[in-house]
Amino acid sequence: MLRNRETVRNGLWQAAQILVAAVGGFLFNLLDVPAAWLSGSVVAVGLLCATRRAVPMSPSLTDAAMLLAGTSMGAAATPEALAAFARYPTSLMLLALSIVAVVATSGLWLVRLSRWNRLDALLASMPGALSTVMAVAADRNASVGPIAVVQSFRLAVLVVVLPSVLFALGGGEGTVVLEGVAMSAGALGALLLLGWGVGEVLRRLGMAAPLLLGTTLVSGTGHALGLVDGLMPPSITTFGLVLLGCYIGLRFRTVDRHALVASMPAAFASFILSIIVASAFAFAAAGLAHVPFGTALIAFAPGGLEAMTVLALIMGFDPIFVGSHHLARFLGIGLALPVIVGWMGRRRRA
Repeated sequence: MLRNRETVRNGLWQAAQILVAAVGGFLFNLLDVPAAWLSGSVVAVGLLCATRRAVPMSPSLTDAAMLLAGTSMGAAATPEALAAFARYPTSLMLLALSIVAVVATSGLWLVRLSRWNRLDALLASMPGALSTVMAVAADRNASVGPIAVVQSFRLAVLVVVLPSVLFALGGGEGTVVLEGVAMSAGALGALLLLGWGVGEVLRRLGMAAPLLLGTTLVSGTGHALGLVDGLMPPSITTFGLVLLGCYIGLRFRTVDRHALVASMPAAFASFILSIIVASAFAFAAAGLAHVPFGTALIAFAPGGLEAMTVLALIMGFDPIFVGSHHLARFLGIGLALPVIVGWMGRRRRA
């Protein structure tokens, strides 16, 4: 009986939290803020975290957010978009260089001016791959709180501010640009089911964002081959964006208030340096890969795989180009970071 009551209570809190996120998205939409449903949800849930009323997002809701986001992004996989992969090698090389430059610049600031130790500065400066960064931080007894503040602040600002900046510069449409006939309920259900199956296989293989990648592959393949026609209904797309906003906003839930306040100057400085360096490399990549600057900027922005790829979609930029770059960054950091941290530990003991 007690377990049933707890389950009902948790379900009600989850529903209330989603409602708060939806209200935030609705208000941003009324104000004509670009990427309103995503950015408004992030802000609303972030404020909920500040009042300590937020609850952890259930795994089923997190999975639903990834499945819906992946299905939406896969609809952009036209033959023309897929042909653009031939232009990626050069920009991927620039991406690797930009990661090194971002970490070096932000890390130097945190060590020299914010007086952080080298390990904390390295982990806080890593652009994206938050789950890997935090796992390494916990394993090495690093300052988890301040590192989480810097990482979460960077992602939240990118999601909330970057769309407006790009829209003001004349890039993107500021809303979902994939308009057309909605796919049938049967087709949508098949894509979600197959995407979930592929995602579970990728999860077992240790891939990053497996459900997002799985449904993107399934939806993209179906649309590229003409097996599926149409897009997700706008209402379902909006619901997926609200869920994703909850997922991002809840990153502030476990951050201690004192750590948040104390780490904000470092977080702000790290973000400014990171976005300046990323923008410079994005400008070069845009010219070499022949893509709009906005597309390159979102691809090089030091944010998370899921958030940045969806942001590209709803801003009218190429989500395939953006997603491939963020996936490459996630995998690269995941492989390199434990090696680098291990080397630093051996050097310190020597």
